[in-house]
Amino acid sequence: MAKYPTQREAYGQTLIELGALDNRICVLDADLGNSTRGRAFAKEYPERYFEMGIAEQNMMSVAAGLSLTGKIPFVSSFAVFVTGRAYDQFRQTISIAGLNVKVCGSSAGLSDYGDGSTHQSVEDMALMRAIPGMVVLSPADATECSAMLRYMARAAGPMYIRVNRNSMPDLYEEGQIDPAEPGFLKRMDVLRRGKDVALLATGMLVSRALEAAERLEKKYGIQAKVVNVSVIKPICREKLLEIVCDVKAIVTAEEHSVIGGLGSAVVEALSETPKPVAMVGIQDRYGTSARGYEELLASYGLTAEAIEKAALRIMARQ
Repeated sequence: MAKYPTQREAYGQTLIELGALDNRICVLDADLGNSTRGRAFAKEYPERYFEMGIAEQNMMSVAAGLSLTGKIPFVSSFAVFVTGRAYDQFRQTISIAGLNVKVCGSSAGLSDYGDGSTHQSVEDMALMRAIPGMVVLSPADATECSAMLRYMARAAGPMYIRVNRNSMPDLYEEGQIDPAEPGFLKRMDVLRRGKDVALLATGMLVSRALEAAERLEKKYGIQAKVVNVSVIKPICREKLLEIVCDVKAIVTAEEHSVIGGLGSAVVEALSETPKPVAMVGIQDRYGTSARGYEELLASYGLTAEAIEKAALRIMARQ
């Protein structure tokens, strides 16, 4: 049984657990603490919680100052705001100086389905990937989210994690991922073996890739290898080459624009040893509002069926 029902619950509860172990950890929110679940930290450690109001740029600058005093600030807001609105402060003040600030992009992708394009981040990974030396994390479920937060708390330097607001299938057991494992940032978990096509997915789309692999084998006899790529940057080229060396083609799947996210990272990493790659993601569009999350995912082609069709197209080219 998973310990946390959603990734954002994992965020709030894990920070409380980390706060008990390390009094350097503090949390900053920008008027969205109830949604990010960062405000749960305030109930346990009010002296280490800072509600900054609707002022993301100032929040990032304050986090920089806190880090210079030896604190480990975790900064959270909706992904579209914390990466876009505060980009300049993060780049100029935190990243260039290599300050120890951790950024949580909550309600990432289309997961804030009711609020439309202004609140949905389709480009947050692209923005963060472009920053030199940046670590970009995209967990596949709440358990992995918690493990990644524990890694972020112990490792130095600026990091970004994108967090989904809705319930997701549990892919990992509690304690299965060790944040103290050497080479944590080289993680790529093969969740299903296959020799025909590799389905490289991240976030919510990992569970959809597993569904697609079942469909491909049942309907067409195609054996698909399913890989959770949760470390978007730095993506480990050597591990990636090892994983895809025995397949004929690759499909990437992400709840993000196909420009600048997982698909781009994979193609860049494999540029000297090319294999045919198809990308399932958001096709150069903003988000929109909907009555439910599943309705929105279907509208944007972020489904097991879409991954299945992409695998068939790319395999047909072989």
